[in-house]
Amino acid sequence: MCGIVGYLGKREAFPILIKGLRRLEYRGYDSAGVALINEAGGLNVYKTKGKVDNLVEYTSDKDKTGTIGIAHTRWATHGEPSAVNAHPHYSQSHNLAIIHNGIIENYADLKGKLIEKGVEFKSDTDTEVVVQLVEYIMNKKQLDLLTAVQVALYQVIGAYAIAIIDKRDPLQIIAARKQSPLVVGIGDGEFFLGSDASPIIEYTDKVVYLEDGNIAVLRLDKNRSENSGMELKVVSILGEEQELTVKKVDIDLGQIEKGGYPHFMLKEIFEQPECLTNCMRGRINVEADHVTLSALIDYRRQLLSAKRVLIVACGTSWHAGLIGKQLIESFCRIPVEVEYASEFRYRNPVVTKDDVVIAISQSGETADTLAAIQLAKERGAFIYGICNAIGSSIPRATDTGTYIHVGPEIGVASTKAFTGQVTVLTMFALALAEAKGTMARDEYIKVVKGLSEVPELIREVLKSNEKVADLARTFTYAHNFLYLGRGFSYPVALEGALKLKEISYIHAEGYPAAEMKHGPIALIDSDMPVVVIATHNTMYEKVLSNIQEIKARKGRVIALVTKGDDKIAKIADEVIELPDVQECLEPLVATVPLQLLSYYVAVCKGKDVDQPRNLAKSVTVE
Repeated sequence: MCGIVGYLGKREAFPILIKGLRRLEYRGYDSAGVALINEAGGLNVYKTKGKVDNLVEYTSDKDKTGTIGIAHTRWATHGEPSAVNAHPHYSQSHNLAIIHNGIIENYADLKGKLIEKGVEFKSDTDTEVVVQLVEYIMNKKQLDLLTAVQVALYQVIGAYAIAIIDKRDPLQIIAARKQSPLVVGIGDGEFFLGSDASPIIEYTDKVVYLEDGNIAVLRLDKNRSENSGMELKVVSILGEEQELTVKKVDIDLGQIEKGGYPHFMLKEIFEQPECLTNCMRGRINVEADHVTLSALIDYRRQLLSAKRVLIVACGTSWHAGLIGKQLIESFCRIPVEVEYASEFRYRNPVVTKDDVVIAISQSGETADTLAAIQLAKERGAFIYGICNAIGSSIPRATDTGTYIHVGPEIGVASTKAFTGQVTVLTMFALALAEAKGTMARDEYIKVVKGLSEVPELIREVLKSNEKVADLARTFTYAHNFLYLGRGFSYPVALEGALKLKEISYIHAEGYPAAEMKHGPIALIDSDMPVVVIATHNTMYEKVLSNIQEIKARKGRVIALVTKGDDKIAKIADEVIELPDVQECLEPLVATVPLQLLSYYVAVCKGKDVDQPRNLAKSVTVE
């Protein structure tokens, strides 16, 4: 749940490593560090608690020379955030340094055995155990670094992406992964390493995605003035050489920069019209009367024969899954269950070969979702992935799927990925319904056309930006928020509450509006803002009654209403107007002002919007 960067080449490594760490700041972290082998053969490790800026300041008067190095941003799991617990970690002799993402589950047992052998530890982390174990094996068995890493990892239980350097061999980096992503970039006489491609794309578009259980050896010839003499070898833990597949990364550098916006989150909110257009491009025809998904063509039999659909996801993706459930059940008449991936994997669920499991993840690396996929595959289900990150682990683990194509999402609080996921789920439900013949043709065309018009409707919603910013200033005082919605709007209420919690640290809860009377109404008073999604749909009158119940208890109501609605406007304290849209497409429109509201409340409270405390963008550990 943190960032790995590595460099081996002819250039000074430190500036490349620091820039790479900045590219990975969106992943969430609490400390940062770097290890460099200088020309004299010294191994320098520098690390600090806090931001990358703290590391840069700390190293201002230090020796930062060297053309090989590894760097890391840590999100604490074992051991509190501190300079001592930050990565990289030395081995006892200070010959080796390691960085690591993931969790070593049997670290306590390994650490105890190493302490009995006389090994001294400096930190409280599980990571240090790995580097100490590697060195102990090297010394005990007189092995080279690669072989020692293989032997050590064979004893390790858990998830990891690691990179190790040895000051006695300054032309080599050893990297390995299991259940945690790692990418190798191949440049012109140089290698790069990253948790994802973002630290790499400035220098090369050629990458190798390491597969689970693989170890990569990055090596240069001694004559580094020439571009020849590069060697990239990938082997398994057992030493079996693996075939290399070099892929081309297609990411515009501008997509991972703010482009004049104060925060990535605001940029990504405003990118949604363009992103959803990209998501639908080539999938909805020019006449907007047909949806084509290649997965539905290639795997028609498996998808049409499904007796049930299971959706597994976490966080925001789970909310998208709740919307997907309603879409698929409504259009396709197939029962759908939505599961938290973290619970699904541990409760011995009933899964059969007649099930289709849809796994949703922005990063494609979510550890719980990957484990849920594995469980479902073992029980014979057909797996369909919905992801954003091309080449990530989930697309490689599934039978087929659809990319959302909204571009890199840097802000920790998901915005465009959520609407991209809902858009893909809508297209999936429409395409499957047409194939099954469960949807009337005129209704099908109406929804397809309405979906194609959503980007323009979101542009209209974004015009309320200043109004929402003013509104946020009014409600910054609040300690609690309640979000209410019904039908397709209930998951939007959940998502709105999550966004507010994530970045403003205000307690917020989302509920089905009708459930308010079954408990939450006890919380309502003049200090409780209640956000109600009250668009003019089939349950309008019922939601109107809920608003009247809130006002009778002096609650303050912020209502999202259909443009031109004057009935609720007379009751609510504040109103945000939305363009008229079909009920099944409301989530794509209604979620945008809630994203803006959470953003501006957080800004007014002076919070770190893009990197909220305790959160990581990609949750690659349990």
